[in-house]
Amino acid sequence: METYDEKNTCGMICLKYLLLTFNLLFWLAGGVVMAVGVWTLVEKSDYISLLNSTFYSASAYILIAAGAIVVFTGIVGCCATLKEMRSLLIVYFFLLLCIFLLEIVAGVLAYIQYQELDKELQHNLKETMVQKYQQSGEESITSAVDKLQQEFKCCGSNSSSDWSDSVWILTPSNERLVPDSCCKTPSNLCGRRDHPSNIYKVEGGCITKLETFILSQLQILGAVAIGIAFLQLIGMILVCCLYRGLKEESY
Repeated sequence: METYDEKNTCGMICLKYLLLTFNLLFWLAGGVVMAVGVWTLVEKSDYISLLNSTFYSASAYILIAAGAIVVFTGIVGCCATLKEMRSLLIVYFFLLLCIFLLEIVAGVLAYIQYQELDKELQHNLKETMVQKYQQSGEESITSAVDKLQQEFKCCGSNSSSDWSDSVWILTPSNERLVPDSCCKTPSNLCGRRDHPSNIYKVEGGCITKLETFILSQLQILGAVAIGIAFLQLIGMILVCCLYRGLKEESY
């Protein structure tokens, strides 16, 4: 028959293994967050030049920083668990709590910023496209617009007719009605014909599709944040249990 001390020791061992497992999952979560941030910068950085707001790029850097903090917190948690240091467990608990509160604040700010970003796209995307496309010194804008139109199968900000106001299209030497990137099968001078069979004319403008893309990104980030927040709550409960157990052992 097991004594109270044996049961207590067994419970403590189980708690330590549970907390170490939690830290492993927490590390993986931090790695995922960092990966999403790096992916956003590397794969979608072209679209940043179309936005006057720095929110999109700043959010990617925040994700990378948050992932690094999560990984660091996981290391602190492992040290606290393995060495059974109550002072380090307290530090670990408050790091988890701070990250949890920051996630809530970041979620609220992301929602607010998305509303502002939506207004910005409505007001500025068309002007950016028609005024800066194929202009000297605006190569990043040109590349971003071409990539946007091809990747999302769209033409113009609201519709292909937006290009009729383009500075580049109105240039006398230009033979096109729309950029070649509007074409379903891009080739040199294919933009001379703006029939729906040739260009993305009936598929809609790029604003709606870019908004949908940004919203889907926020939803992914939201799902990741909720998952990490759930892990943090479990972690904080385990830390409290381990701290209490170590406190009882010391008496």
